[in-house]
Amino acid sequence: MTAIIVAYDKNRLIGKEGGMPWHIPGELKRFRQLTENNVLIMGRKTYVSLGRPLPDRVNIVISRNENFTAEGCYTASSITGAISMARLFWPDKDIFIGGGAQIYSRTIDMADVLYITEIDGEFEGDTYFPSFDESLFVKETESHHQSTVPYTYVTYKRK
Repeated sequence: MTAIIVAYDKNRLIGKEGGMPWHIPGELKRFRQLTENNVLIMGRKTYVSLGRPLPDRVNIVISRNENFTAEGCYTASSITGAISMARLFWPDKDIFIGGGAQIYSRTIDMADVLYITEIDGEFEGDTYFPSFDESLFVKETESHHQSTVPYTYVTYKRK
């Protein structure tokens, strides 16, 4: 399975100045639970914003700079290269695409599942999740959570 995992606000905002515009512990917990023991593919900017590989998962960082290295991570120069690497070396693991915006826009057509946290608010930022054809998916609302910032877990499964 190839899945996208993302949190966005009412305007599909996902980032602000290389970071996240919110801190929602429950959303971070879900991200960890879904991606642990699987493969996480991310762009270089997302990796730099994290500052380290995420534990208990295979981290693959995509960078056009073929000399780019990240300690504790595998690197690929393209999305297709990263996905091929994941399928070849870890065929029993699910593949999660964890951002950023350019990576999401280039992988949304190949994703089997979209794990989205819809944040019930409007934030300021500069990076957005691309629009997608929802008619190609079956939408399942998993659960709604009340916190300082309310949010809902939604899963889109490709038809």
